[in-house]
Amino acid sequence: MKIYAISDLHISTNTDKPMDVFGGNWVGYLDKIKADWQEKVSDDDVVLIAGDISWAMTIEEAKPDLDFFKDLKGKKIFIKGNHDFWWSGIGKVRDIMPENCFALQNDSIRIDELGVVVCGSRGWSVPGSPDFDDKDLKIYLRETERFKLSLKSAEKLMKEGDKLIAMIHYPPFNVKRENSAFTEIFEQFNVHSVVYGHLHGKNVRADKSVVKNGVRYYLTSCDMVDNKLTEIVL
Repeated sequence: MKIYAISDLHISTNTDKPMDVFGGNWVGYLDKIKADWQEKVSDDDVVLIAGDISWAMTIEEAKPDLDFFKDLKGKKIFIKGNHDFWWSGIGKVRDIMPENCFALQNDSIRIDELGVVVCGSRGWSVPGSPDFDDKDLKIYLRETERFKLSLKSAEKLMKEGDKLIAMIHYPPFNVKRENSAFTEIFEQFNVHSVVYGHLHGKNVRADKSVVKNGVRYYLTSCDMVDNKLTEIVL
């Protein structure tokens, strides 16, 4: 069994928001993702999707976008991104999830066969990010507390020898990779790996994988990883 990750698919089945306006790497990108996914993933594997799933504005609009994942292999685990405006109320979100798809919101899930617990929350911009202001600070502090709920939930599921993976949509550090409240709590709770997205474009200067204070961080925005799943090394 393996764990893979990807994020920022921005699916727009019923909305007029084609992603190819953002450059050549977005041309036919969903077909590329699907082909890579079906080649790599077995039915027993797990795929983490770290937010910005759909351009939909309502639950009803989002359902056909989520159907993209219905016939893809593996167990799929989702968190909310900053553009997932349709994600309103975790109960409603879970009600429309296709079979073998699971939504996290400030909580966690244990993958028994792998001895892995996955937790997740959206996060927010961190101090030192461009244009970070007092409004961002307020949300950042609130989102930090929400992530603590995720990690405390995960603690209750952990068994001896388990590894903990955290999913966060926003990068948990700034471009200088300075410590943030997010990185500090990841270290406090002995997180093994962190999956994040949000970053896009040819001007982004970010490593796809980096180790900081013993925690491995994976950037999984689909256009940044050539529309291929990233394997999370356990």
